[in-house]
Amino acid sequence: MTGIQDLVGKTAPSFSLPNHDGTTYEFKAGESGLPTALLFYPESGSYGCTQQMCGMRDAVVEKTLYAPDKAQVIAISPNTVEKQKAFAAKEGLTFPVLSDEAKEVSKSYGIGRGMFGISPIARCTFIVDKKGVVRDAMDSTINYGAHQKFVDKWLQKLADEGEGASS
Repeated sequence: MTGIQDLVGKTAPSFSLPNHDGTTYEFKAGESGLPTALLFYPESGSYGCTQQMCGMRDAVVEKTLYAPDKAQVIAISPNTVEKQKAFAAKEGLTFPVLSDEAKEVSKSYGIGRGMFGISPIARCTFIVDKKGVVRDAMDSTINYGAHQKFVDKWLQKLADEGEGASS
């Protein structure tokens, strides 16, 4: 297994996973033409994960940088589709909440267990630019609030560089 920083500067691995709504969601790096925040998190419904996802939900609604024509947010955890569905419905999540039960996608992104092995996966966020290149990655299982600030910073940086969504 590689570390998450090993992907920085490389094309993000593509994947196909079941979404919370039962459909199959396909991510192909660079295909959407939008910068993407890939949010890997340990447990739907846990305190930290709920706070993190609700913060992202609010950012998608309130911040221009997160508008559907400017960026995409994708959340991934090892929970079942049923658990993802209940979580997304309860918290009003409007972005894909994907189920990676086999942890194959997590592994392809270099993510191991979190919190000294207690958590099923570490909380990691990847920023993928509109061309599909991983620009940065953050690993902080305990500091769930830092992830949105990380995404905010990167979406602004990409917009300033002209790497935001194609106009």
